[in-house]
Amino acid sequence: MNQPMKLELAIFLIVGLLTVLIDFLIYRAPIHFNTFGFNSVDIAKGIGFIGGTIFAYFANRFWTFQQQTTNSGSVTRFILIYILGLSANIAINHLTISWLSDAIIIPEYIPLIAFVLATGVSATLNFIGMKFFVFTDRKGIHS
Repeated sequence: MNQPMKLELAIFLIVGLLTVLIDFLIYRAPIHFNTFGFNSVDIAKGIGFIGGTIFAYFANRFWTFQQQTTNSGSVTRFILIYILGLSANIAINHLTISWLSDAIIIPEYIPLIAFVLATGVSATLNFIGMKFFVFTDRKGIHS
C-alpha cells in the first residue's frame, strides 16, 4: 500500500531521529571513552553512520515505505544512496570542524554543530534517494 508522502515524511523523520541517535552514540562513544585507541573523528563518524544505516534500511523498508518484498536491485540502490550520503556526511562534518576551529565558538560545541549540519544534508539526500530511487514500485519486479 502506497502511503501519502506527508505520512512517509513523518515516519521518515521518526526513523531518522532514531537513526541519528544510533549514529551519534556510536560516533561519540569510542572517542569519549577512548575505546580501542580511537582518536580519529572521521573514522568514528564513518562507523557511526554505517551503524545508523543498517538500522535505517530495515526501518525505512518495512515501516516508512512499507516494502514487504525486496524490489530487484533495491539493496544495491540503497547502498549507492547511502554511499553518497556517507560521503556528504563525513565531508560536511570534517569541513565544519575545520571551519569552526578558528571561530569564536566554545570548542566542545563544534563536534555537535558539525554533526547536526552533516546529518541534515545527508538525511535530505537519503529521503529523496529512498523515495524516488530505492523504495519505488518497480513495475512489480520483485526478487
